[in-house]
Amino acid sequence: MKRSVLTRYRVMAYVTAVMLLILCACMVAKYGFDTGSDLTLAVSQVHGVLFMIYLVFAFDLGSKAKWPFGKLLWVLASGTIPLAAFFVERGVRAEIEPLVADAPATVSA
Repeated sequence: MKRSVLTRYRVMAYVTAVMLLILCACMVAKYGFDTGSDLTLAVSQVHGVLFMIYLVFAFDLGSKAKWPFGKLLWVLASGTIPLAAFFVERGVRAEIEPLVADAPATVSA
């Protein structure tokens, strides 16, 4: 497996997790303090697009790592639970890193 598959998953996991935390803060501002509804709309749309990209990259990584359906579903759903993506990403990295290190290096001429 190429390192780029893991790297792009990790980047999108962090981006999605941070955007979800920002969205949660915007929702608290909108519904708790009745302010920032326009910002909440913009952040939610950006998070939605980034989450779809995260789903594609996580599915790609899971299919290449040959994860069982339950594990794949958990990794995909972790982008919807605040703070979960940080912990799931750490576990995925620990599991996939040896697979990337054992892959034969290809040299382009």
